[in-house]
Amino acid sequence: MTALAGGFTEPALEAAQAFRAAMNAMARPGRIEHAAAAQPPAPLSPAAGTLLLTLCDTDTALYLAPGHDTDAIRQWIAFHTGAPIVAAGEADFALGTWAALQPLDTYRIGEPDYPDRSATLIVEVEELEAAGATLTGPGIEIEAQLNLPDPAAFAANARHFPLGFDTFLTCGDRLAAMPRSTRVG
Repeated sequence: MTALAGGFTEPALEAAQAFRAAMNAMARPGRIEHAAAAQPPAPLSPAAGTLLLTLCDTDTALYLAPGHDTDAIRQWIAFHTGAPIVAAGEADFALGTWAALQPLDTYRIGEPDYPDRSATLIVEVEELEAAGATLTGPGIEIEAQLNLPDPAAFAANARHFPLGFDTFLTCGDRLAAMPRSTRVG
């Protein structure tokens, strides 16, 4: 695969569909959405690649964690989004597996006057299921469930609200979101 391949074939339509999937997932924590318009180089999943094509541009600082920081992925991102690759502490978005994205205190969590100045993690997981940790909070009628890689870390992040990082979990062609406002029980 070359850096030129694997992007959107119908950019306006596919970007709109992917943006809707991402926003639906963020608005309804624990809900699993389909997003597979992109076919990025391995080990980047179609869902993670689709998120990058939809949410990143030349003004969006991106951190690639070990395992995802490859020449093929860098070239693909450069061609399709132009997003600058930066250190973890400078990132608007950070991409990798949960283990590779550690330690979490590296990422920006916003400031009291500007909580939006925080990072969003795109975490590649091996399984994504509506089972496991119990979620409550905005966008969840009573409760939802999602298999989180580290429920205690997400619970600690929610305690910082309105500060904290937001998270997309991706697996194959599926994604789910964990906004910082979601409580883990």
